Formats: sequence, C-alpha cells, structure tokens
Amino acid sequence: MYIILVYDIGEKRVGKMLKLCRKYLSWIQNSVFEGEITEVKLKELKLKASMIMEKETDSLIIFKSRDEKWLDKEIVGRERSETGNFL
Repeated sequence: MYIILVYDIGEKRVGKMLKLCRKYLSWIQNSVFEGEITEVKLKELKLKASMIMEKETDSLIIFKSRDEKWLDKEIVGRERSETGNFL
C-alpha cells in the first residue's frame, strides 16, 4: 500500500519521530513522509510511534492508497527530496 504520513508532535520528541519515520518512508517535507509500506511494517511503525508520542497532545495522521498511481501530486516550489525509484 502507499501512504502519506503526517505528524504533529511536541518539540522534545520531534527528532525521535523523524528518525523513526525515515526508517520506513521517504521524507518529503517537515513532518510529512510518503512511500510504499506493507501492512506489517505499518503496524510496526504505528506501534513504535505510539511509544514516542504523548497521547493527549501529539497526533499522527496516515492517508492510505492502494497504489501511488491513484494520487495526483503537485509540487509548487522546491521539492524537499526526490521520491523516485532507486536500487
């Protein structure tokens, strides 16, 4: 599946969340990630993220799609990182 993940998290925990999300997805902008991920890896990511988060103040939003081709992505301005396929 293809996902876009967005988080809003306390300043003290941002570094840990950034490092975690970069292990699973491509970083495209501050607190925004995208990429292909399996159900198992997504469950693992959400579990690890919940251990970093403060449930009362932080949030994690995940937009899911079966495939990247079903999304129209338009970039205005500078693209933070290239998300093309590479080996």
